[in-house]
Amino acid sequence: MGIIGWILIGLIMGAIARAILPGKAKGGWLITLVIGVLGALLGGWLGGELFGARTNESFFSLTTWLWAFIGSLLVLVIWGAVTGRKR
Repeated sequence: MGIIGWILIGLIMGAIARAILPGKAKGGWLITLVIGVLGALLGGWLGGELFGARTNESFFSLTTWLWAFIGSLLVLVIWGAVTGRKR
């Protein structure tokens, strides 16, 4: 699966992650979608490197989508923690 596949999955997972964690994360939907793409890439990397998951086999693989979702949630939580601070 190529980078375009991860971008598509990231866009979808970013939207789903934002719906699950609506909180006070700053940024609009565009930022959320970018975070989703970064999260999908991070999730794919984490799944492959740390747990040996085969995330690059197929666009329709449940493992691929699960790791993309986990990565998107992780990046969205980090983004909320970083931008949510008031000085």
